[in-house]
Amino acid sequence: MDTLDALFKEWSIGGICFRLLMATVAGVIIGMDREYKNKGAGVKTHALVSIGAAMAMILNEYVLRNYPASNTDLTRLGAQVISGIGFLGVGTIIVTGRNEVKGLTTAAGLWACAIIGLSAGIGFFEGTIIAQIFVIFVLRVLEPVDKHLRTQAKDFDLYVEFSDVQSIKAFLMDVRKKGVEITNFNVFKEKHGAAALAATMTMKVPHHGEKGKYISYLQTVEGISYVHEI
Repeated sequence: MDTLDALFKEWSIGGICFRLLMATVAGVIIGMDREYKNKGAGVKTHALVSIGAAMAMILNEYVLRNYPASNTDLTRLGAQVISGIGFLGVGTIIVTGRNEVKGLTTAAGLWACAIIGLSAGIGFFEGTIIAQIFVIFVLRVLEPVDKHLRTQAKDFDLYVEFSDVQSIKAFLMDVRKKGVEITNFNVFKEKHGAAALAATMTMKVPHHGEKGKYISYLQTVEGISYVHEI
């Protein structure tokens, strides 16, 4: 470990190659998780982000070593990488015509990948490895926990498409009968698909664990053509 740490911090061709290799490995491993789940940003995108971030920190160190009188701020390029990665993150977040928001986890993963790349580029061996482990832990191990918490939640936001006004009235009556609370109810004309009207709302079921059953029930109700949690 001491030998690897020394190589990681060494200012030489070998040391620079090792830093870039570590950044590439981190990007590939994180990208494999996103690729496996068929997300927009996969192995190549994450690897390139990590390599680019690492190179920014290597360039910082190069300037500091070769132009010591320039009073270069070693954190400036890194800060620009952190703020600049936003353009990729925004590109992975999609809001569909049916108010579905997708890509938030991938965007956060890209941002974390850039930080890990900066860590590799400056030669922080321990931080690079530890951060990579934590990111993979969050993406892989915490996913079932996240899903469980979502299924057990009593409060949730819903997007529903209706065939006509009468269907909305019947829906509201049914909600009251089943003891489900509804707030923030907004109706608008649907521009996508065959439905005439759509609505977004916040709902609260009486007991934990009932959310999935209630959403499944709504999908079978006459006059409702589409139901999706947002």
